[in-house]
Amino acid sequence: MPKTVVLIHGAWLAPESWDLFRKRYEAQGYACLTPAWPFQDRPIADQRRAPLPDLGQLTIGKIVDHHETLIRALPEPPILIGHSFGGLFVQMLLDRGLGAVGVAIDPAPPRGVLPTLTVLYGALPVFTAWSGWSRALTLTLPQLAWSFMHLASPEKQRAAYEQYVIPTPGRIYYQAAFGIGSAVNFSNDERAPVLLIAGEQDRTVAMSMVEATFRKHQRAPAVTEYKMFPGRMHWLIAGQGWEEIADYAIQWAARHARADAKHVPPK
Repeated sequence: MPKTVVLIHGAWLAPESWDLFRKRYEAQGYACLTPAWPFQDRPIADQRRAPLPDLGQLTIGKIVDHHETLIRALPEPPILIGHSFGGLFVQMLLDRGLGAVGVAIDPAPPRGVLPTLTVLYGALPVFTAWSGWSRALTLTLPQLAWSFMHLASPEKQRAAYEQYVIPTPGRIYYQAAFGIGSAVNFSNDERAPVLLIAGEQDRTVAMSMVEATFRKHQRAPAVTEYKMFPGRMHWLIAGQGWEEIADYAIQWAARHARADAKHVPPK
């Protein structure tokens, strides 16, 4: 069974958003990596004050390539766990033959899965931003509260905003909306097992979207499972009851990790 876990963060969030999962898994003997996206490996305060210009040009493909390079350098095929856009990246990495098993928590939609009206409403600040296609954008506290943490108290919303939120490239939202560079081969019978997790009251990636992704993955004989947590918002990785999600994810991964997963060396 793999003892290495790669935790892939989503849009607007720093790698530190995985701190609760990371510490819990490390206490169980796992080696955890929480890699930053390209151009984001800097202190949170610096990123907020002056995001690097290249961040605005970042694409889904470049982010997945970045993680592929890291994974290929590991001594064993790891457990891949991603949140939001990170959940989409996990599916794309598994599709490339990487990882022994994957868990996608509130995963952004791959090509072919349409967003709901509520999800589109939540993404309006990106689509209405000036030059949102080509620059890094900043999430406001009210936007975080509405889309990620509407079930949390104002105090917890503000604490999460100050601790974890960083600029993100607007381009990846356009790509996800129009299915550009976000394709997954749902008929790939060689990929490792994947678990898709949804929050019942998620406003950023609706439960119905995760269910639609699950149905598409069922085209292949590869193991695919779906789990919905009632009464949960998008902030599954650090909100109320995060321990239940963390334990379910790692226990499922430990049971389903492929024993025959091959180490894929660097290109």
